[in-house]
Order: sequence, then structure tokens, then C-alpha cells
Amino acid sequence: MVWVPLLLVAFVAAGAGCVRVCRASIAAARPHEARGGTDELTVCEAAYLAGGPLRVTDLTLVSMHRARRLLLARTGWATVVDTAGGGGDELECAVLGAIGPGGQSPVPAVRPVIAAAEPVRLLADGLVERGLAVSEEGRRELAAGVRAVRAGFLLTLVLGTVAALLVPEGERAPVLAGFALPLIGSGLCLLIGLIDVYPYTRWASPAGQRLLAGLSPADPLTALATRGPAVLEPELRAALKPWERSRK
Repeated sequence: MVWVPLLLVAFVAAGAGCVRVCRASIAAARPHEARGGTDELTVCEAAYLAGGPLRVTDLTLVSMHRARRLLLARTGWATVVDTAGGGGDELECAVLGAIGPGGQSPVPAVRPVIAAAEPVRLLADGLVERGLAVSEEGRRELAAGVRAVRAGFLLTLVLGTVAALLVPEGERAPVLAGFALPLIGSGLCLLIGLIDVYPYTRWASPAGQRLLAGLSPADPLTALATRGPAVLEPELRAALKPWERSRK
């Protein structure tokens, strides 16, 4: 029965990971009390819920490009064309600030700067307060829960292998049966975390997901917000992600 302590360790590791990811998913799905919000989304809010800060950045860049305030070249450079109009838009001001006084900058260099700008953080905070987005802490806990389940699954697999080698071949059946329980449990929990919990609640809460599902992609900017740069024409896709073009 030398394998019994190993089985107990496997149960504890697998159970702790499963509990953590379940608690994180329940916390992310818990409805929040709205604070003066509405059940309508702006296109920037939809972009954040669907793809996070970088999606908001792409939306703003494309919007400015189509308004002829910015030129996005397929070579991956952004060039300021007009700085006069739309000065009250904080996101557009963040774009101009990220590009700098020279008026031209590589898109891969400005995207993370815009995504970390104050207007994007305020947008995210407002969505969290309305219960439409998962908080940064909630996203970290979800990711940590998935990692804990993965670690528990791998540890159970290793301990089960070691335990099976410690007993005679004819006595391995109960050992394999015992380790099958935490292995299957953590495996199913990991599958749920990777497929159902972690990717789809990374930014939007269940309430936010319902609002996203009700948006029509007929408007090009709404389609970009909800579905990403894949809906854009090839030139703009290349401008936003020039590294993809270089790999072709």
C-alpha cells in the first residue's frame, strides 16, 4: 500500500486546482449591480468586451484611417494626416500621442502604447462597474486556476506512473483505478477551463457576452469590434499586423 500516500497527494493537487478554477469562473459569472449604466454598448465598449484593449486600439486606428485623419500603410506604418478634427475624442488623442510629434510610427510600436493608455483603462473600469466585463483580478484568477488544474493533472499523471511501478504487475489494477478518478476529474476540469471558461470570459462577463451576441455585424466598425481584423480588407489587415504578411 505504498502507493496510497501518492494517491492522496494526487487527490489534493487535483482537487485544489479544480476548486480554484471553479471559484474563479463562478466569481466571473456572478452578476454585478449596474451603476447608472444602460443595456447599450458603444462600438468601443463592444471592441473591449470582444477583444480587450488591443481590439479597441485596432478599432480606433481603422476609424481614424477611414475618417482620413490617419493613413495606415500596408507596410505597417501609421502616418498622421489631420490633427485638427475630432480633438475631443480621448482615444484618438491617445493615438496621436502614441505616434508622437514626428507624425509617423510603426503600428506594432504604437498598438501596445495605445492599449495601455488612460482612456482605455477608464473604458475598462466603466464596463467592470456595469458588470459587463471581467475585472483584471478576475482574469488573473481565471488564468491561475487553469494553470493550477493543468499542474494537478500532470502531477497526478506522474504520481500514477510512479505508483504503478512501485507495485507488482499483478497488483496494478487497483492502483490504476484509484488514480483514474483524480486524473479524469482534473482532465475534465482542465478541458472546461480551456474551452468554456478561460477564453470566453477573458474580457466579457456573461452579461457582456449577451449584449455582444445581440449586436449586428452589418456596420463595418461593429463587425471589426466584435470579430476582429479578419473582417477587414487585406490592405488594412496587413497594416495592423505586418508580421503576418512577412510570414507568407
